[in-house]
Amino acid sequence: MVTRENIGSWLEGSPAGGEGDDRGARLGLPRDGSGSLAGLGRRIVALLIDWFASLLVASVVFPHDSASRSWGPLAIFALENVVLVGSIGSSIGHRLLGLRVRRVATPPAEPVVDDGHAPGFLAAAIRTVLVCVVIPAVIWDGDGRGMHDRAAGTAIVRR
Repeated sequence: MVTRENIGSWLEGSPAGGEGDDRGARLGLPRDGSGSLAGLGRRIVALLIDWFASLLVASVVFPHDSASRSWGPLAIFALENVVLVGSIGSSIGHRLLGLRVRRVATPPAEPVVDDGHAPGFLAAAIRTVLVCVVIPAVIWDGDGRGMHDRAAGTAIVRR
């Protein structure tokens, strides 16, 4: 159930009064180190690596005069994310930058125990569709999670 506090977190910034000291605390994640929320810079670089890999594959798979060439990179990007995040918990870019996608409860009923499993294909598909739409991926909550992660019940954490 969505409460006033959940909606307010999107507007009020970090739960530590703007200092960002407790990013992820509401999710039961550590403040720093392995398992903590990944920083924006690493997430953006991972996204760019995945996008350029998709462009490279699309340039090989689709002929230069094909109409599908314009949508090809996005389709390959989506397929890569659903398959890799759903099965192993990280895309190529995530893996190279020491990140992974994990399931989290919002808000957690008890501290989250990371079982090490990938979030699954349904969560990966939800994340991927929203990342491909772009707008939800650039809207964050007070913990720094994008709307795509919040909708999928996931977070990108450091390995």
